[in-house]
Amino acid sequence: MSTTYETILIETHDSVGLVRINRPKVRNALNSTVLHELTEVLEAFDADPQVHAIVITGDDIAFAAGADIKEMADATAVHMLTRSHIPQFDRLRLIHKPIIAAVSGWCLGGGNELAMSCDMIIASETARFGQPEINLGVIPGAGGTQRLTRAVGKALAMEMVLNGRTLTAEEARQFGLVNRVVPVERYLDEAMQLAGEIAARAPLAIRLGKEAVNQAFESFLGDGLADERRLFYLLFASQDQKEGMQAFVEKRKPSWKGE
Repeated sequence: MSTTYETILIETHDSVGLVRINRPKVRNALNSTVLHELTEVLEAFDADPQVHAIVITGDDIAFAAGADIKEMADATAVHMLTRSHIPQFDRLRLIHKPIIAAVSGWCLGGGNELAMSCDMIIASETARFGQPEINLGVIPGAGGTQRLTRAVGKALAMEMVLNGRTLTAEEARQFGLVNRVVPVERYLDEAMQLAGEIAARAPLAIRLGKEAVNQAFESFLGDGLADERRLFYLLFASQDQKEGMQAFVEKRKPSWKGE
């Protein structure tokens, strides 16, 4: 993996990969370069056997204040269809390892869509979430209408998409968009701690657990239940299942192998 990128910074802390969006002059607005580099790094972390969980963050002022409108202002429908960077979001769905968004400040438009593409969100008290595309004469195009509706319900999603309502961090927690809200000085540490705790668990079970929850989120209940059962049975072919249950019986800490 390259260690130098134009728009992001990367670190590893034990078994947690950390990605920082680094465009502070434009409040970490998402352009094609950001999404290309972000996707490349996430896929590299996903393939790295030493990394078991991933955290994405921005800075205290903004996680990402939206898409880079300058890239789209003069675009045609054909340009957006053939050369848009939005399909990068589809690649994010294919990341197997859990991804936690550590959000502070502005998390709007494409930034909110990126955060919702992650598996969990830790927010600082200053975080503000919204889909203000209606103010530009468009609607969310990278999953915002779909994921937001599933997270907060139809009525509130309608108000956010059609009238540009933003949510405070606490409102986002109450409506189920984020996991927890902490003081601004702690949001990244909180996300890294959660990622570290998850990373210490059985890797195959984590991977399939994420797949099963996403199946529930994205499908009908019957399909999700069938897929959950298939993945549950599949884990009984793993050494980690044998080790985990044997360790429980023997009252000791399990030693996970990811096999």
